[in-house]
Amino acid sequence: MKRIGVDVGGTFTDLMYWDEAGSVSVHKIPSTPQDPSLATVNGVQQLADAAGISVSDLDQFLHGTTVATNIVLEHNGSDIGLITTEGFRDILHIARKKRPLNYSSYQDLPWQKWQLVRRRNRRVVPERINAAGEVLVPLDLDAVREQVRELKSSGVQAIAVCFLHSYRNPVHEQAVKRIIEQECPGMFVSLSSEVAPQYREYERFSTTALNAFVGPRVSGYIDSLAETTREAGVRGDIRLMTSAGGLISSRLAADNPVLLLTSGVVAGLLGGCAIGAASGHPSVITLDVGGTSADIGVAPDGKLRMKHLLDTRIGDYHAMVPMAEVDTIGAGGGSIAFVDAGGMFRVGPRSAGATPGPACYARGGTEPTSTDAMVAMGWLRADSFLSGSMFVDPQLATKSIDEHIAHKLDTSVEQAAIGIFQILAHAMTEAISLHSVRKGYDPRDFSLVAEGGAGPLYAWHIAEQLRVPRVIVPHHPGIASAMGLLSTDIRVETPATVWTSSTDPDLDRIAAEFDRLSTQAVEQLAGDGLDPSEIVLERSLDCRYIGQGYELRVPAPSGEVDAEWVARTAEAFHEVHERTYSQRFDDKPVHLVNVRVAAVGRVGHVPLADIEEGGPDASAAVKDTTEALFWTADNQPKTFDTPVYDRALLKAGNVFAGPAIVEQFDSTTVVGPQQTATIDRVGHIIIETAVSTEGGQR
Repeated sequence: MKRIGVDVGGTFTDLMYWDEAGSVSVHKIPSTPQDPSLATVNGVQQLADAAGISVSDLDQFLHGTTVATNIVLEHNGSDIGLITTEGFRDILHIARKKRPLNYSSYQDLPWQKWQLVRRRNRRVVPERINAAGEVLVPLDLDAVREQVRELKSSGVQAIAVCFLHSYRNPVHEQAVKRIIEQECPGMFVSLSSEVAPQYREYERFSTTALNAFVGPRVSGYIDSLAETTREAGVRGDIRLMTSAGGLISSRLAADNPVLLLTSGVVAGLLGGCAIGAASGHPSVITLDVGGTSADIGVAPDGKLRMKHLLDTRIGDYHAMVPMAEVDTIGAGGGSIAFVDAGGMFRVGPRSAGATPGPACYARGGTEPTSTDAMVAMGWLRADSFLSGSMFVDPQLATKSIDEHIAHKLDTSVEQAAIGIFQILAHAMTEAISLHSVRKGYDPRDFSLVAEGGAGPLYAWHIAEQLRVPRVIVPHHPGIASAMGLLSTDIRVETPATVWTSSTDPDLDRIAAEFDRLSTQAVEQLAGDGLDPSEIVLERSLDCRYIGQGYELRVPAPSGEVDAEWVARTAEAFHEVHERTYSQRFDDKPVHLVNVRVAAVGRVGHVPLADIEEGGPDASAAVKDTTEALFWTADNQPKTFDTPVYDRALLKAGNVFAGPAIVEQFDSTTVVGPQQTATIDRVGHIIIETAVSTEGGQR
């Protein structure tokens, strides 16, 4: 089995190859934002050559992409139409009561300012199905055909169909789809009963419209990539990472691109879970810092958490699809530092990206970035960046910092560079706090996994700020997301609304929906080539107390659906509610809203091989000494004679003290003053922070 994982980021495209013999190769090339498939295909060819294989030898091609995400964030999706029930034309405009600024009468509502569907393209037809799935008003087929023809003449590229209560009975939506296929062959069609078959009007409308909004371009990208890789010789189908942390076939992804909205960020968390488990520290916080953004995830005991329904958003829109608990902030190696009109020293979220890039890249960029700051501090060296394959110019870095920051603030270049680093590090620290401390998790119970090209440069400082006892820097930190693609399973999940209570449960309906969804999920994976014996089913429910407005996800108990099963489900919900909100109400009935079934196709994960043993003495790996800038307790610049280690020469058991710099092809690691680093059995750098020696570890 020969597998390759490709993660396309805003600045770099990361690739990792693995085969059953244990051979591992990694590669990293600049992304091609104008056509992401170019970097993908070129990188695959280059990595195959480096691994000594032909592209045609690859059995699996696993892919994480930000194409769908970028379309939504940049508001440049397709011109789409909407067909809905009479009286519900403006659901997408009205949305929910919640507003970005609760007390302002003068605010742009983003879902109105950047409409997914323009009002003239929102069309209504006579039909009505009630909440029990009963047809109250038959669908007017002639009206549907007329509206479809008018949308076609208006030039829409996709049509979303959202009828009231179609999650209980999809017959009317299916009839509309048949008419669209007759009148508009090749038109991208998005049905709410297929995309989001669960209750909640606005969220279901928004999710279905989002699917249509990104559909034509994303499906075109997937089809183009599939064709290009086939021409290059790749035999296997492309599997794409979903927002929930599973892999799906290219066919399913092309039909339901809304499942890919956070595809590009989940792989890093999955990679972090595998890295933490291999080092014996399963509870991890992942910090994946690339050139444009930082992705932050929290996985207690190495298990992904799913976002609450209120948080499953992308940009300004609700997306009612499963999403792993990972969030992104505009903080990366390319984040631009500036002094604003009010004299405030700021960094990001604007980024220099891959083009022109930081000033030190000598590609035309003149504004100082986070990367320029670390070049000026001596952490990134001119002839060692990407193992010397890419030259950086320290003079251009210091010049940009001097002109744009130091001169304006009447300070030194050294102090300005430290400020750039600390401001961006603070933004990351606050984001991690938001997803750990404020959600009931103590960072002292976790390890911080540093990923991405820039994560290992920041992690040592952020860990001390959060009092995290240790940092884990994986063997290939800049390729961790690609590794995450090779560390997950094929997975599809489908929901159904049951709407019943623990005091008077509809046991037959719950059991019937679980059976229907299980059959549907197994057929889906079997259609993608998996043997039923390789498929594992995972059941869960969305529950809440009677009277609450939103649900929490609860693992479904095993066994037959009977009164005792309902009681165990209620107890499981009480426990989840107490864990989330620090309260439980045992005397309150539990409302069972949705049931879910996930079908998981187990695939071989990448095992992390042990590296060569060595003693505590790491001096053989020292390749140089450099002057590196840090700071004192009162934040004054201080230069240290800092040893520079070659990552490839470090052996298991090696120990060294900070400050230190560790260089490798895909990243550079900084070990701070008063910290100690140890190389574990699989080659990870374990940095024990000063907090550990102070007794902060729990």
